[in-house]
Amino acid sequence: MAIPFHKELVIGGYLLKQKLLGRKRYPLVLMLEPLFRCNLACVGCGKIDYPDAILDRRMSAQECWDAAEECGAPMVAIPGGEPLIHREIGEIVRGLVARKKFVSLCTNALLLEKKLHLFEPSPYLFFSVHLDGLKEHHDKAVSQPGTFDRALKAIKAAKAKGFTVNVNATIFDNHPAEEIAKFLDLTAELGVGVSMSPGYAYERAPDQEHFLNRTNTKNLFRKVFELGKGKKWNFMHSGLFLDFLAGNQSFECTPWGMPARNIFGWQKPCYLLGEGYTKTFKELMETTDWDSYGTGKYEKCADCMAHCGYEPTAATASLNNPLKAAWVALRGIRTSGPMAPEIDLSNQRPAQYIFTEQVQKTLSEIRRDEAAAAAAKRQPQPQASTAA
Repeated sequence: MAIPFHKELVIGGYLLKQKLLGRKRYPLVLMLEPLFRCNLACVGCGKIDYPDAILDRRMSAQECWDAAEECGAPMVAIPGGEPLIHREIGEIVRGLVARKKFVSLCTNALLLEKKLHLFEPSPYLFFSVHLDGLKEHHDKAVSQPGTFDRALKAIKAAKAKGFTVNVNATIFDNHPAEEIAKFLDLTAELGVGVSMSPGYAYERAPDQEHFLNRTNTKNLFRKVFELGKGKKWNFMHSGLFLDFLAGNQSFECTPWGMPARNIFGWQKPCYLLGEGYTKTFKELMETTDWDSYGTGKYEKCADCMAHCGYEPTAATASLNNPLKAAWVALRGIRTSGPMAPEIDLSNQRPAQYIFTEQVQKTLSEIRRDEAAAAAAKRQPQPQASTAA
């Protein structure tokens, strides 16, 4: 649970400011997706199932900077797709760091070693390398042999050049607790922090059989944390979020805590769910029916315990109840005994499926813009007048 002190201080100050200002809803981390194109096809991913016309689109560096300033969150996570494919990624990161945003550049690391020269070590920048477990498990999860070894090589190269490196792991139902514990032992040996989150059940993910439900999530993480007692695993999470994963806290989702901006616009209601888009962050915050989302409210949210919805909840709970947070930090994660009451799902509204509609709308806009550009090129250019 060792978050860098400078980062912890800045984010803590930001949270305190929001509390003193009486703000009910505010962002903690901007999830910035400048592209959806990826160089892997992970079986649990629902982020890259788009036609080429959409996969080929990119947010410009200026659009990325504008989004960060418009949102105002102290931290920017850059997932994808694979961000290192973006030709302007070095410029994007430099601009965000110059604005004193903490930048988490998420990458599968296949291009990391090759592109390290685009970046400079900074207390505001860290690479978050996607590793879903040890070699056999990870390579199977990303559907490409050899990716684990390449990621480890890139991690070591980045650390040798002075960069801060963490790893992020998505946990699925077929992952034994003992193997996860061995993976966490490896992260300690590498000297990297680690974030873990249960895989969200993307409706478009190729593998629909291995997403965790909430009960299985809690039982699995209890086993993992039990195996970790006495070990120095460096989780990049608040203690209350880890306690939540182990079933010891009854939290509700905070979907606005990590808002998503991508090539479509500002995504309603959260990073994981695409239920519509707005042109501005202000419009996102003011027009989204927040009370209609979350576990117990919406079918698509039923089994979600992902960090992007619940880490902001845990951060706010830590601020509102520092004694509880301190007690969890001192006691450690409880791995036995009764769990906190589960949220009732009986009144949740049924899922709506609007992905195809959104894709068709965007494709129509792309074709319209292409037709307008082609028509403009066909227009005769005015001849320059010559002096008599």
